[in-house]
Amino acid sequence: MIEVKNIEKSFEEEGGRRQVLFGISAKFYDGKTNLIIGQSGSGKTVLVKNIVGLFKPDCGQILYDGRDITVMDRKQMKELRKEIGMLFQGSALFDSETVMGNAMFPLVMFSDMSEAEQRERAQFCIDRVNLTGSEHKYPSELSGGMQKRAAIARAIALNPRYLFCDEPNSGLDPKTSIVIDELLHDITHEFGITTIINTHDMNSVLGIGENIVFINKGHVGWIGNKDEIYNVDNDDLNNFVYATDLFRDVRKYRLVHGYQRTHSGDAK
Repeated sequence: MIEVKNIEKSFEEEGGRRQVLFGISAKFYDGKTNLIIGQSGSGKTVLVKNIVGLFKPDCGQILYDGRDITVMDRKQMKELRKEIGMLFQGSALFDSETVMGNAMFPLVMFSDMSEAEQRERAQFCIDRVNLTGSEHKYPSELSGGMQKRAAIARAIALNPRYLFCDEPNSGLDPKTSIVIDELLHDITHEFGITTIINTHDMNSVLGIGENIVFINKGHVGWIGNKDEIYNVDNDDLNNFVYATDLFRDVRKYRLVHGYQRTHSGDAK
């Protein structure tokens, strides 16, 4: 589990400091798809960068199974990063490497495995994301969805305890997005990973949002799950969730047919 406690973050700008995060506290659970959502400029990306250690918060704690990264030295952070997998928005595959080469890359860099063991592990990950037979293809020969699956194979190669995904469905069609969502959900449950997904895709939220943290203007606006999000009495959250006609129609249907609304309350 990853837990953040009272995280605050500000940046020096012309004319003074601008505070972006205000006392953020939340928990992200093992074996669940944890989603961070919010409008552009809400602070969700800054929050994720603090959690992975790219930014250092002004105050507060960030605990990886009880280990506070805000007090770790460089060596300790290097060791922790071996337990972290990253799925980048644009896949970020190495164009000059095949699917196999990309999947093997973190193993070559950070493991003590023999080449045969590295290849065996990489093949397992490639098979797990349903890319069997594409091992020798280059990224330019793959569709967008296949590139994303290859990136997932690379992200899980080191068998990470923690997996961070930045807008995993960016640039994908709706059908392929569902495939990626279900793959991330299944891998999270299968391996008991603490998966944190930074997204604005409401289909993902309503499909795999087992633990959802809504960030609004640098504050925690709501915490809940995909089943609760329909019935929350929170104007900021509803304006975000029901920003499209489709989800406004879903909300109207549920209210007309007697679904009970609940107060947002404090973070659970």
